[in-house]
Amino acid sequence: MKIVFLEPLGLTVEAVERACDKLKKSGHEVIVYPDRKPELNIERALDADVVVESNMPLRKDFFDACPKLKMLSIAFTGLDHIDMAECERRGIVVRNAAGYSTEAVAEETICMMIGLYRHVIENDKITRSCKGPSIAPGREIAGKTVGIIGMGAIGQRTAALAQAFGCKVIAWNRTSKQVPGVTFVDKETLLKEADIVALHIALNNETRNFLTAKDFALMKPTAIIVNAARGPIVNTNDLAEALKNGVIAGAALDVYDGEPPLNAENPILGAPNTMLLPHVGFATREAFEARLGIVVENVEKFVLV
Repeated sequence: MKIVFLEPLGLTVEAVERACDKLKKSGHEVIVYPDRKPELNIERALDADVVVESNMPLRKDFFDACPKLKMLSIAFTGLDHIDMAECERRGIVVRNAAGYSTEAVAEETICMMIGLYRHVIENDKITRSCKGPSIAPGREIAGKTVGIIGMGAIGQRTAALAQAFGCKVIAWNRTSKQVPGVTFVDKETLLKEADIVALHIALNNETRNFLTAKDFALMKPTAIIVNAARGPIVNTNDLAEALKNGVIAGAALDVYDGEPPLNAENPILGAPNTMLLPHVGFATREAFEARLGIVVENVEKFVLV
């Protein structure tokens, strides 16, 4: 089979090729492209049997142009950028890289909590400008109530890290779970009691616009939101208004409705007390190496039969 990596997954071409030794020794052709070029995805995948990529959207036009495609190995946890209905209709097998970024995203979540509380970005700018006093005082996360929405692997790891910092952790999850040190509550209770709301749920029809103006109105005026899950879980317009009007105190975001770079008219850009990161929660060297192993293993399980 012809196996095409549409990108090197944040690593070197040589590293990806080394990971594919077993596939190549079994007679399969492996092509690894050295860069991300979404506009070239169709051209690069035209006669591929298996395609590997991370978070570049693949829609009906891609599948129409790639009739030989049998399998997608997605180097990402979520699959909302893939037209799954088309894959199902065409019998294309899709596998994700579940679990590769659990530690990375959980650590970033704690990083954003502290960064927003301690005005890290603003104080860095002040220091570099050689002007003005620092923004002080900040706040400590120790002793705060962290409300985690979604208690999968990332939510549970975030809970453990938050507890290590001395936080009380409450959580909402679609199904009941038993997690050490975590008290499960309903959504309304979580929003009312939490000092920090951290989002770790998948994006689907039920969770789109999961937090809107009516939800922000339930929160403490001192509360902050941290979203390292998916952008459309939070209504951007409502969040920007809540921040401008002091309904809540701040927001730290790593995800948006669409990938960065953001549209200059995005209302969150003009909202106060925000930390905005360019969707890098998953991006650590350790996570990239782990996901390469996962995506290659997924391909091996499909083709080495």
